[in-house]
Amino acid sequence: MSTEGSSSDDFCYRHPKRVSYVLCQRCARTICGDCQIAAPVGVHCPECQAEAKARQPKSVRRAGRSGWWAEAPVTYSLLATIVVVYLGQLLSGGIVTNLALYYPPLTPDQPWRMLTALFVHSERSFFHILFNGYSLWVLGTLIERLLGSGRFALLFFISGLGGSVAVLWLGYGQAVIGASGAIFGLFGALLVLQQSFGVSNPQLLIVLLLNLVLGFIVPGVSWQAHIGGLLVGLAIAWGVVRAREEGNIPGGIPGVFGLTTGALVLLSAARFVLL
Repeated sequence: MSTEGSSSDDFCYRHPKRVSYVLCQRCARTICGDCQIAAPVGVHCPECQAEAKARQPKSVRRAGRSGWWAEAPVTYSLLATIVVVYLGQLLSGGIVTNLALYYPPLTPDQPWRMLTALFVHSERSFFHILFNGYSLWVLGTLIERLLGSGRFALLFFISGLGGSVAVLWLGYGQAVIGASGAIFGLFGALLVLQQSFGVSNPQLLIVLLLNLVLGFIVPGVSWQAHIGGLLVGLAIAWGVVRAREEGNIPGGIPGVFGLTTGALVLLSAARFVLL
């Protein structure tokens, strides 16, 4: 390109040999194509862009850097954990599965199995982890944005605990694995939360009912965990809505999670005291 007849104002201030007729909207300096940064109106030079970012509130800068991860960090962390544990199951020849599965008679000595079972899935059926993983991704990313990461994490784990408590009472002799109890808790919670917003979602209800029915038809599926998780998810979401709208739940929203957890612990203890 010929630069004859061009003044110094026609050259990029950062690249003196590059002719340009585009000005920064903030400082009016000439900038070439490599230095132009798109702005809501026109373009900015690198210095003005950096200055504008420095003046943004810290929360805005964090959101910009975090990207998709900031939308649902707990959901993505749970998914990653499930995948890593599943690889461990495959590579260990069943050792990881045996260490983490939930078998009700072991509850008094190894109560943590009521939660660790959420992260192990069938090694013989890839569909098991695929269905739970996909459901967690779809439901989790939505509910976590509605409730916040901390409350969503509590909802997931307490619903999973509810599924294990149901197995303890209704399927004492069976060993169970999988996040299905927690997933059904998410289904129930989303139904209640959407209703509280005045949203009717018959498709979600149909999917939920179909999967409940499959639990009674497909061999090896723990319908007890499904029902237990669903009931806990419904109860927690109902309590959260009541606490938010009416404020008549002891302890508010934290009290909802605390009371639900306490009730599940008592139910677990009662199984061995009464029977």
